[in-house]
Amino acid sequence: MIGLRIKQARLANGLTLDALAERMSTAGHPITKAALSKYELSKSVPRATFLVALAELLGVRTSYFVEEEKATVNWIAFRKLSKMPQKKQEQVKAFASHVVENQLWLQETLFPEQRTNLPEPQNALALEDAERIAGELRSAWNLGDAPIDSLTSLVEDNGGVVIPCSEISRGFDGLAGRSNRGFPVAVVSMQVPDDRRRYNLAHELGHLLMKCEGLAPRDEEQLANRFASALLVPAHAALQELGSKRRQLDLNELGILKRKYGFSMQGWVRRARDLEIIDDAHYRSLCIIFSKNHWKKMEPVPFHGKEDPTRLRLMTLRALAEGLITRDRAEQICPGCTRELEAVGPARKLSAQDLRRMPKEQRDAILAAAASIAAEDYVANRALTDFEAFGEDDFYDDYGPTHEG
Repeated sequence: MIGLRIKQARLANGLTLDALAERMSTAGHPITKAALSKYELSKSVPRATFLVALAELLGVRTSYFVEEEKATVNWIAFRKLSKMPQKKQEQVKAFASHVVENQLWLQETLFPEQRTNLPEPQNALALEDAERIAGELRSAWNLGDAPIDSLTSLVEDNGGVVIPCSEISRGFDGLAGRSNRGFPVAVVSMQVPDDRRRYNLAHELGHLLMKCEGLAPRDEEQLANRFASALLVPAHAALQELGSKRRQLDLNELGILKRKYGFSMQGWVRRARDLEIIDDAHYRSLCIIFSKNHWKKMEPVPFHGKEDPTRLRLMTLRALAEGLITRDRAEQICPGCTRELEAVGPARKLSAQDLRRMPKEQRDAILAAAASIAAEDYVANRALTDFEAFGEDDFYDDYGPTHEG
């Protein structure tokens, strides 16, 4: 148990055995790579003092090493570049597993009745199956054919775990799996434009909802791509926006549609071809235009969406406000979340207007947590409480009460 947990924490931090041994030695706890390996293989048991130092270096609780792993993930699909090193792949999975464990613990503590509202996976062998399953998901979530405001919020509101991955996300787009408690998990790269992030999340949903047994990996990816396109832009909506047959699509038109649906201009071109709105010749000519202008990775029309996951941060702040976790524990679960609390403290980095612009749930969590911290200060700082009580007369000025009664 201890060895496995040491390895998980090390991988989540992207450290090799050599690198961890060097950092521990620098921190005043000299150890060799061989000794660390013995700990991870459970051939030797580390001392308690070593585990305390190791926990601080890896950013976990000391008890993490002796706790049984409460949540595991069965990873289904990993969308990445072929040149992504195996070590980085393991790091992404270990990091995501660590986040899932924390998030599901908070969820079971705060929302014990929470269940996922993601349909069961269905067999999918053809593109028509992908279109149908995407349509059924829209029906299950009562979306109709309207554009999706925030796919990330939609997934989180329906019991999915969406994990943003920034520092270690180079070389991959997304990762999908299911926890041992039935909750769907999607890891998305944050180093791509917002429209690409939405598409990647939709793609991972496709892997979670479609069983493509017997298909080659390339064919399975095509079905997931088709699912993503159909989820973000249903066929009926595409026909309504573009018409049933077009000889030519205008780039300005595609830019407007990109901002309306959060779906890339290139995605609209491909969607029009897949639905036979345009022919192959026009499709190829548009692809050439995007290639010549270097718009493949950065299109000329930007899209600014609302695709930052918020559920883990909100649950962490609520648990902190209600005294279920300490501030240090909050930072371990959701690094950086308490900076929002500092912003409503003496530094006043957030104005009242900033707070009003936040979603109500987020604003209430920040203010409640700030109040909790203030309450702790009053208990700990006697200078705030050791003062003479006001008498009734102190509430009036020299001219007496300003009202009768």
